Amino acid sequence: MHVVSIIALNGVVPFDLSVPCETFGRALSSDSKKLYDVRVCGEIRTVRSRYFRLQVPFGLNELKHADTVIVPGVEDITVPISADVIRAIQRAARRGARIASICSGAFVLAAAGLLDGRRATTHWAAAPALAKRYPRIKVDPNVLFVDNGQVLTSAGAAAGLDLCLHLVGVDFGATVAAEAARVAVMPLAREGGQAQFIVHEPPTSADTLQPLLHWMESRLHHTLSLEQLAKRAGMSTRTLSRRFRKQTGTTPLQWVISARIRRAQQMLETTQLTVERISTEVGFETAAAFRDRFTRLIGTNPSRYRQAFGPSKVGLRYASLQKKPYG
Repeated sequence: MHVVSIIALNGVVPFDLSVPCETFGRALSSDSKKLYDVRVCGEIRTVRSRYFRLQVPFGLNELKHADTVIVPGVEDITVPISADVIRAIQRAARRGARIASICSGAFVLAAAGLLDGRRATTHWAAAPALAKRYPRIKVDPNVLFVDNGQVLTSAGAAAGLDLCLHLVGVDFGATVAAEAARVAVMPLAREGGQAQFIVHEPPTSADTLQPLLHWMESRLHHTLSLEQLAKRAGMSTRTLSRRFRKQTGTTPLQWVISARIRRAQQMLETTQLTVERISTEVGFETAAAFRDRFTRLIGTNPSRYRQAFGPSKVGLRYASLQKKPYG
């Protein structure tokens, strides 16, 4: 039987911990036999979470029996990771165990050196901190999970379920994974990535380009050339491009495209306007160009985005995401 060891650290996110327990614990063979032996492990036996304390049945020594080690997210990513935890994960990796993280659990894998030189992901709100703290990691905040073979990372919250279902499929095939997804009332593969959930902050007063950015926001439905923007800012195109990238991390024209897509997201969420009408309202010359750009940036097309987030749906909204902890 495939042994899955899940590490519960102090401050563990309860949802992140429960997802692998339930997903692997309920995966069954065609003759209804359990396929995984799930063991929750910890450095200490009593682990604190935000809402309750957990009595962990196994210690870190159990990792030596694990085929797969899962590290759920923790609430506070600034808390140092215990050397004992790091060594236990490193030993498991050296002997060939598969290591995976959910949400901010990626910081634990990073501290163990398992993500150096690799592409990885975490909750979109924690991605900048991961990239800054561990510059050797190629952080991709736009995907639900990254499979590097032996080492895997997932984005926040429900993305852990995507990762666990993926692992079930790798271990026992699509039929078993599909049944596990059905039990979880979850599609086996979701459209898009976590880019569709990212909150884009408006420009702040600290930005010297703030007046230009606000002007650009108000004229997204117009054609905005680099020359026109430079004239508005009172500088050369070269100077504008340099300052723009320094302050926003992108080019003026790419910023315009991203702003148009953000506006389109809001309209898809709050109005019944057709996709064709929205494409015109946000400044795209054709609906086809809008659909192509939207899909590339958000990871799903406008129609599917509206199905998930439109005015008739009760679900995740940007305002609620801003106050959510990692996980």
